[in-house]
Amino acid sequence: MKRFLQLLCIGFLALSCTHTTSGSLSEKEKMIINASDSVMYVLNVFVPADSVVLRSQCADFSDKELQSKDFKLLCDKMLATVNAPEQGGVGIAAPQVGIKHRVIVVCRMDLEGEPYCVYPNAHIDSLLGNVNLGPEGCLSIPPYRGNVPRYEGVIVSYKDPQTLDTKRDTVHGYTAIIFQHECDHLDGILYTDRADSVYVNEEWAAERSHYDSLGCYKRPKFLDE
Repeated sequence: MKRFLQLLCIGFLALSCTHTTSGSLSEKEKMIINASDSVMYVLNVFVPADSVVLRSQCADFSDKELQSKDFKLLCDKMLATVNAPEQGGVGIAAPQVGIKHRVIVVCRMDLEGEPYCVYPNAHIDSLLGNVNLGPEGCLSIPPYRGNVPRYEGVIVSYKDPQTLDTKRDTVHGYTAIIFQHECDHLDGILYTDRADSVYVNEEWAAERSHYDSLGCYKRPKFLDE
């Protein structure tokens, strides 16, 4: 737990020193998108270099980028990553795969079939209802979970990459919690910043250990280039 708190402190320092403005994908970000396997490496807060990215403020995509091959490839790979057995998440945000731009994938548990949907340039416009405390985990903070206060509903805005129109959606229930969690990532905020308690989930720890033995979480060397 001491190491956990030390590494989160590194993250807080990185967040306070990071000032990201709107702009195009960097050459390194393009390299990450194209060099990654279909299931991308998920950044881990306990790796200092990863923590700096996870604590970064993300920029919107330009209209040109939203219709680029790099953006489509990133979305395809984020969808494959969050659905991979070794991850198995209900959402993922671009900074978790090393991209400091605003796009999230959310499992729409409130829709028939519970599809995974992509939301470019996502922003929460309004928080709705009461605040309730509930359990959360994060693919970037394994194998910890925590109890986090979240609003019952949200109004989220995002940009349609086909029409380039801005759209808004009102969401309630657990899906609204996922949106809050993932949009926090885009602002460099982790659920542990809001949690009233954090603990190791033993079942998840055992699962992570199994997949780790298969090399599923190996950090690619190109991230340090």
